[in-house]
Amino acid sequence: MARNSAAGLLTSVDSMFTTQEERDNAQRSYMTDLPAAEISDFPNHPFKVRMDEEMEKLAESVKERGVLSPVLVRPMPDGGYQMVAGHRRKRAAELAELPTVPCIVRELTDDEAIIVMVDSNLQREQVLPSEKAFAYKMKLDAMKRQQGTRTDLTSATPLQKFGGKTSRELLAEQSGESHEQIRKYIRLTSLIPEILDMVDNSVLKEKDKLQMALRPAVELSYLTEIEQKDLLETMSVEDCTPSHAQAIKMRDFSEKGKLNADVILSIMQEEKPNQVEQFKMPKDRISKFFKPGTPAQTIEDTIVKALEMYRKRERARER
Repeated sequence: MARNSAAGLLTSVDSMFTTQEERDNAQRSYMTDLPAAEISDFPNHPFKVRMDEEMEKLAESVKERGVLSPVLVRPMPDGGYQMVAGHRRKRAAELAELPTVPCIVRELTDDEAIIVMVDSNLQREQVLPSEKAFAYKMKLDAMKRQQGTRTDLTSATPLQKFGGKTSRELLAEQSGESHEQIRKYIRLTSLIPEILDMVDNSVLKEKDKLQMALRPAVELSYLTEIEQKDLLETMSVEDCTPSHAQAIKMRDFSEKGKLNADVILSIMQEEKPNQVEQFKMPKDRISKFFKPGTPAQTIEDTIVKALEMYRKRERARER
């Protein structure tokens, strides 16, 4: 009898430190082990599962100690399960060839699943601009559907209020980003993938790949798809990305219907502040010496080495 009373007291005390939502979720959840093959990926998952050094370390850790933190999945009407949080742990378990993955199974609506998925992944140490862009857009859209508001994601006009605040204001509070910064990130979803990759590379810093800062990328997001493709070709030839001022100029020409490949090239060839003078050569004059897709930096390094060898040979002849 005393034991039952103690258990009741613990349950009562425990409820004092949890929210009603947490208690409801606990009632809708249970733990189990599932084969990775039975867990489908979250549709349009914005967070990349990269096969990098960190993934190799995680897979090695999982192989030695197993998956220490259960993934979160939700049951689907067809009888399968859908991953909500834990794509990297699932992939590491597959690489480690584990038979099952420890899971928390929880009943979630589509919008609830989106919000939980975004919130859990934004806690990662490194989140790329493209990941934030699509994650914020998905969560904001889900919040608005829950609140019955319209889905204007990027306009500056006031949205319907919820508790005295717009959905974007609530998202800003929850994410720790400013209202304006979230707007900028969501604008990135209008970039073509190749340019968005350059924005990600401002974080990844991969060699032989162009990098683009957030501010000019936001301006370029207002260009049409055709204009962005023309810009992409020009950036490849010029081996550089536009400054913020150049991006603003391109957006202005685009809004006036006057932006084309020639205008883009003219703007890109304008000298930037503190720009180092460069020697330029038409790509078609040297393309036959390199395999298609050879990085610009590799081409430059090879040409410099060839010139150094040529100079040594000429000096030897002079002797």
